[in-house]
Amino acid sequence: MASAATRQEWQPDVLGAHFEQLTLPLSADNEGEVVATLVRYLPPFRSGLTRLQLTRPVAAGTDVLYLHGWSDYFFQRHLAEFFSRVGARFFALDLRKYGRSLRAGQTPGFITDLATYDEDIAAARAAMGGNRRLVVMGHSTGGLILSLWAARHPGEASAVILNSPWLEFQASGPARTVVAPLVGLGARVDPLAKIPSVDFGFYSRSVSAAMEGEWEYNTQWRPERGFVVRPAWLSAILAGHARVAMGLAIEAPVFTMLSARSTLLPHWTPAMLRSDIVLKVDDTARSALKLGPTVTVARFDGAIHDIMLSERAVREDAYRQLTRWLRGYVAARGRVSRSLSRERSSVAT
Repeated sequence: MASAATRQEWQPDVLGAHFEQLTLPLSADNEGEVVATLVRYLPPFRSGLTRLQLTRPVAAGTDVLYLHGWSDYFFQRHLAEFFSRVGARFFALDLRKYGRSLRAGQTPGFITDLATYDEDIAAARAAMGGNRRLVVMGHSTGGLILSLWAARHPGEASAVILNSPWLEFQASGPARTVVAPLVGLGARVDPLAKIPSVDFGFYSRSVSAAMEGEWEYNTQWRPERGFVVRPAWLSAILAGHARVAMGLAIEAPVFTMLSARSTLLPHWTPAMLRSDIVLKVDDTARSALKLGPTVTVARFDGAIHDIMLSERAVREDAYRQLTRWLRGYVAARGRVSRSLSRERSSVAT
């Protein structure tokens, strides 16, 4: 049952012009009122015909719903602009206890079962409205959440896009089988205990404009060394990894984007500006093949953990490959659906 919070109207968003946000009340928990926050992009009006308007854009007739990763929130304006250019309506969701949705007294990012996010996603979809095809996109932990969601809800998404999804425990599958019971025990004894951090702040160093990156964001919502990790949350993540390892059978086509290499070291090196310093990308590529029967894996030389926050040349290549994939798996499926609809209408008359 949803909390007593009153749903707000769309309001101006912190990203400024052309972005709005909507608070979505969810079921309360033992930390009080719980909400998610939906962000939408309203593209500026442009007079005259563009090249995309002369031919049907590759994502025409679709809605895109984006989910952020751990210790994160949505701030990638250029991602919204890209999907708008290719014909989609773009929405992003700050999940409960993250970013715009984090309330005083709450444990940032805390969850005990990733399936709980089904409520957040359902509320977002209801607020998005319409009867358009849905494309979901998730980064890192958001990619794990959406992979599991798509498997539990066959037919709801027309396509799944994963940006460096966290599909496997970094230490390897066998290590997960050893660690998971210990974490599970900790989750039962003291679910909110603090697990010692192994985040040295290197990823923030590679992303933040205040250091060696190029991006500005709210450091209260995206702290330099991430949120405190809790046993119950980590147990939920490991359970998600175990389900991926068993195979998910996602019906929709899946596009998985990964860096070409990982740099997992306890000390800083300039290589971290051009590699994934969070995931073991080779393990993730193998795990991605277990998501469903139609999986594309694209590797990007020079990409960091968030492909879309990599240096300009890398992210432009990512957008080119994503456009090509959308043309083959989203635009083509849309043409087939429209053709079948016309045939049914013709038979009915």
